[in-house]
Amino acid sequence: MTEFHAEMRDRAVTAVQSLRKARESGDDYLVEVQEAELENLARLATEHGLRIPELRAYTAA
Repeated sequence: MTEFHAEMRDRAVTAVQSLRKARESGDDYLVEVQEAELENLARLATEHGLRIPELRAYTAA
């Protein structure tokens, strides 16, 4: 795993955790922000040929 891949995975894990906390607290704005972050990370991972399991649900069909 490259340093870039590891950093992307770390960012994805952090965003997923933040999304879960936002949902639990009922913060709809933060949910939207975190979902957008995950979608952007998924797009970037796809562009670089990275497989990051945490982003699978956010990858465009």
